[in-house]
Amino acid sequence: MAATEGGKPIDTTMAFTPLAGLVMGTRSGDLDPGLVDYLAHAEAMSIADFHRMASEESGLLGVSGTSADMRELLALEATDPRAQVAVELFCRRAKQAIGGFAAVLGGLDTLVFSAGIGERSPVVRERICQGLDFLGLTLDPRRNARNDPVISTSSARVTVRVIPTDEELMIAQAVVALMNRSLDE
Repeated sequence: MAATEGGKPIDTTMAFTPLAGLVMGTRSGDLDPGLVDYLAHAEAMSIADFHRMASEESGLLGVSGTSADMRELLALEATDPRAQVAVELFCRRAKQAIGGFAAVLGGLDTLVFSAGIGERSPVVRERICQGLDFLGLTLDPRRNARNDPVISTSSARVTVRVIPTDEELMIAQAVVALMNRSLDE
């Protein structure tokens, strides 16, 4: 997740690696650094094993024990307590990041949902936004259910958008810009 001001990113949930930040499909998100030492002693876990666990066996998959796919977890949450906890953790961490970024920015004018879950899961968007009305954020349930480009109410102070991701296009544009820059030098 990123906070932007004037079209420029000023903060992000990631840190030195993509392991930090939000809970992801198989990545842990933020962890207490003391966990490395604890697992090294309690489980004789090597650094390589820790890295594999944190990047490939954690996140939604590690918490649920069944899947890294939010669609599957939503389908299972009524009967599987671990799937329910994984979904709740994902939504809670996203909500915490939004609150933190709102503090850094001095409020919000637009909240954008993108990428797989953000583009295609009205249920997750609703759960993340629940309780954020104090920021001026109010979802329109019908717009949200239809995945409309704008899913906030017309009277909301914060516009909530759903914007499809095109990572391949962004990468291609960055490569072309870099190549053009190196040709000019």
